Amino acid sequence: MEFQKHDELELERKSTWLELKMELPLGIPTQQFLLEKAVCSHGLFMMAPNHWDPLSNTLTRPLRLHHHHHDHPSSSLIVSISQHHAASLAVRVHGTHSLSPQQESALLVSRMLHLSEEEEKTVREFRSMPHLDHQNRSFTGRVFRSSTLFEDMVKCMLLCNCQWSRTLSMAQALCELQLELQNESPRAVSVSGNPKVETEDFIPKTPAAKVTGRKGRNSSGVSTKGTFCKKKLELEVAGNASSSNVTLLPTDVEGNACHCGKSCVATEEPSSDDSFLQLPNGREYFNHTGNFPSPSELANLDESFLAKRCNLGYRASRIIKLAQAIVEGKIQLRQLEELSKDASLSNYKLLEDQLKQITGFGPFTRANVLMCMGYYHVIPTDSETIRHLKQVHSRNSSSKTIDRDVEEIYGKYEPYQFLAYWSEMLEFYERRFGKMNEMHSSDYKLITGSNMRSASKGTSKRKRLS
Repeated sequence: MEFQKHDELELERKSTWLELKMELPLGIPTQQFLLEKAVCSHGLFMMAPNHWDPLSNTLTRPLRLHHHHHDHPSSSLIVSISQHHAASLAVRVHGTHSLSPQQESALLVSRMLHLSEEEEKTVREFRSMPHLDHQNRSFTGRVFRSSTLFEDMVKCMLLCNCQWSRTLSMAQALCELQLELQNESPRAVSVSGNPKVETEDFIPKTPAAKVTGRKGRNSSGVSTKGTFCKKKLELEVAGNASSSNVTLLPTDVEGNACHCGKSCVATEEPSSDDSFLQLPNGREYFNHTGNFPSPSELANLDESFLAKRCNLGYRASRIIKLAQAIVEGKIQLRQLEELSKDASLSNYKLLEDQLKQITGFGPFTRANVLMCMGYYHVIPTDSETIRHLKQVHSRNSSSKTIDRDVEEIYGKYEPYQFLAYWSEMLEFYERRFGKMNEMHSSDYKLITGSNMRSASKGTSKRKRLS
């Protein structure tokens, strides 16, 4: 069994009108690979700009054509990933006829799905462990991650000290902001001697997450009801297949003409940016979500604007400092990723020492980031871990005893303690809410600690609350 690096992947390409179809060989003859299990294995897949279609089992999101240049924004294309054959993935790139080999390698489909020789070795070793319960074997051992390390780092920061619904809202707001930054091209001005982005003309568009005591209102007291209209855009080709004229007809989810007056503007030209998102079967389009912001797009933003626009609170300052450090070369993401290719204990310590130097990267955030980088011997512990150990293992854990309790329960799975822990968590979540790959995105916010505690064993909270 052999795997090739991203820039060496042999892709069978077939160009169609405004779409490039590619076949990505998996190269996994001994281990069945199921896309829905590889994607819907961790909450990161629920966070924008990822969009999972449960009907066609397809992941769609924007991906950048360049991923190692942090000094300037790079263009993105909408990419859909599905699996029609056991031995390969179907990758559709919307809005283009062709890509250069360098652009193909920059799409980083393999990174998101952990398709590498090292990761396959991890999967085989984990699944062959004698201690695994039979019910946990539905978990493949692959944990979905983002297309870039920077996106993983920021999203791990969004996991801290808030409910899951707000985490989802903050990620969505960041992606909507990226689209605004790309389309509006705000001018840079000098603030305290540093270039900052002029933000006076920006209007917050993403409703903040529901906060206790502020029913239906965001942190500014503005009603969030009806901020967006769900719509689908149907493509009509004018003339023959070689024509470049396309009409995007905005309609609501029932197929009626949309009169919301928000951003449903028909256009005669296909957009070259991220202003629309085509789902795999053509049923629905979104035109308000861009890509996840790059370091260069965040580094010069005003902290107070970013905090208010995306409801980030104290996280805004930390995210901007992280972006600035990357742009200035103080943090070398490529070097960090190179270290993670050899998941040795010595490299783990080197990486953890470097992450400790980043503002806001406490033990929980560091453990999550390192998990995304392929280190599975440390379990990120929080209140969800305490709840899980109480409900599943009858442990009355506390913040003082959680590390000891986790070691007693999962130490036998070394060096894959996290994978064993997460297989239990995933199985427990799916007993409560149903299979993750079958959930509608509107139900993602229901996966909260309070719903986990209140649900009786074996019931589907998703069905009861929806």
